[in-house]
Amino acid sequence: MKCPQCSGILLTLEFDRIEIDYCPGCRGVWLDAGELGILLERDGKEALLLSAPGSVRRKEKKRACPICSRGMEKVLMTGSDVLLDECPSHGLWFDGGELSKILEAECGDRGEEDRTGGLARLLDEIFTPGKEERT
Repeated sequence: MKCPQCSGILLTLEFDRIEIDYCPGCRGVWLDAGELGILLERDGKEALLLSAPGSVRRKEKKRACPICSRGMEKVLMTGSDVLLDECPSHGLWFDGGELSKILEAECGDRGEEDRTGGLARLLDEIFTPGKEERT
């Protein structure tokens, strides 16, 4: 699949029943429909976390869904400033660092260290350039 941001080739990684498509060029992440709900342990309820498609107006060009190539809608994560691109039929696009930010906030809200927090750390360690130099 092609990255909707930089047109690079997405790499596929598997984590706990989920295939995460990652762009090494811009560090973006694609999740197929329903996978965010699995990550947040709310199977199928990720729609509750997003504003209605089309309710966020931006003048930037719509990004193409990496599966169907249609323009994706902008959606806002409830209770945050994270603006995502969504193809209602196929999934969500997260710019570099956005998925980790959402997962860390979700884990913190529940006050527990679980697999969601583990994935946030994994994404941070693998996908943050120069991370090994800071530790």
